[in-house]
Amino acid sequence: MITICTIMATLMQSLDSTIANVALPYMQGTMSASQEEINWVLTSYIVAAAIMTTPTGFLAARFGRTRLFVIAVVGFTLASILCGLAESLNEIVLFRVLQGMCGAALVPLSQSVMFDIYPIEQRGKAMALWTMGVMIGPIFGPILGGWLTENYSWRWVFYINVPFGVVTAIGLLTFLKETSYGKSVRLDWIGFATLSLAIGAFQTMLDRGETLDWFGSAEIIVEAFLAGIGLYLFLVQFFLAPKPFLSPKLFTDRNFVVGITLYFTMGLIMYATLALLAPYLQTLMDYPVVTAGVVLAPRGAGLMLAALVCGRLIGKISARALVGFGFATGAYALHLMTGWTPAVSEWTMVSVGFLQGLSIGFLTIPINIITFATLPSVLRTEAAGIYSLMRNLGSAIGISVTGALLATNTQVNHAIIAGGVTPFNRALQAPAVARYWNPLSVRGATALNHEITRQSQIIAYIDDFKLMLILAIVVLPLLLLTRPPQRAVKPAASRSTD
Repeated sequence: MITICTIMATLMQSLDSTIANVALPYMQGTMSASQEEINWVLTSYIVAAAIMTTPTGFLAARFGRTRLFVIAVVGFTLASILCGLAESLNEIVLFRVLQGMCGAALVPLSQSVMFDIYPIEQRGKAMALWTMGVMIGPIFGPILGGWLTENYSWRWVFYINVPFGVVTAIGLLTFLKETSYGKSVRLDWIGFATLSLAIGAFQTMLDRGETLDWFGSAEIIVEAFLAGIGLYLFLVQFFLAPKPFLSPKLFTDRNFVVGITLYFTMGLIMYATLALLAPYLQTLMDYPVVTAGVVLAPRGAGLMLAALVCGRLIGKISARALVGFGFATGAYALHLMTGWTPAVSEWTMVSVGFLQGLSIGFLTIPINIITFATLPSVLRTEAAGIYSLMRNLGSAIGISVTGALLATNTQVNHAIIAGGVTPFNRALQAPAVARYWNPLSVRGATALNHEITRQSQIIAYIDDFKLMLILAIVVLPLLLLTRPPQRAVKPAASRSTD
């Protein structure tokens, strides 16, 4: 029963990271929001989860793991209800922040519980079962989100969490024993507060920049100033405090620094691509929301297959080689996407999505191994929090930057294409074309402007795909800086034996 409850908690969190994507165009209409504004629904959740992941260990030790787990589940469920009831963009963003803050603890706590309730010899099977629960979300999230949106409304992508949350909370209270708590643990609150300020202000600047014309706005200048001040104060605390929020020893480990950089890039590419594809399918290709969900689902199937294969290859093939293969596969998929137009077939989109899932599956486990291979065991708990933070931060930044670039490049491309639209353009003088796209008539000019905007968006999407392709290639040389885990672990083992 504890296993079922912990997997359900994990499933809620993983499901919520993908289920809302296909409903974004419908939320956009309800909230009267622009493309970059509706992305705040995704980034607000991710940033809040990123900030609150790091103090999870402290909160569990201070107030008790079971108590924290139940509070997180109940808070996540109530926030989901509030998201479904939201009537404005400000409301849903606020409630998504609350949902992210509560959901941040679900994955690390459920993983910790699974480790504790099973003996050592059964932990491998237990974690495999837990991982399957994590992977169900990306597979069924888009399909379930599309079906709920089509048959009910986008609000049900949040209401669906309620039965899971109620059952999970009751099960945890009934079957999971409380751990010891109230320990004399301390948290560097100054470091935590300044890091949170830096991340929050920087992300708000990215989200609002395109709408407010970047540094032509006083608000953006203030947010940039707060982000800079927060980062400066955090670094001062980091170097001078006796026990800073993050241990400086972590960043002397080369494998750890390279690993979190790779994980940051993976999160950026993975979530930014998913955030771009949902509006691409529904806006440019006129796919119904259910069909869009079905087309996006094979990413999860590729992820599950790759995770199973990768689990068998670990130890037989270098983790660096697997990561290289993962980024190369992702780069190839993005290369194919740079040639897309709205005329691309469903099979092409399904196959490319499957390749992207394979890429993510071949990255997740090996990057984890590289990151933690040479770290002392006393630093691994703290390192796990930073590790999750970097992926979430990469995801939020990727969604914001690609969304802003999409809006900017659409306007730039529109201006360039429109510059060639004149009554003297021979392409527009053909009778078949002039019948629909006559720049001298109101109806023809409107239709022509609509088509120019559509073509501009297609080029802007391709530009975003090219950017992520470049990032996937650029990080590959970093693998040469890592030490092979097989050789790195042996000296540590011999030292502990001595």
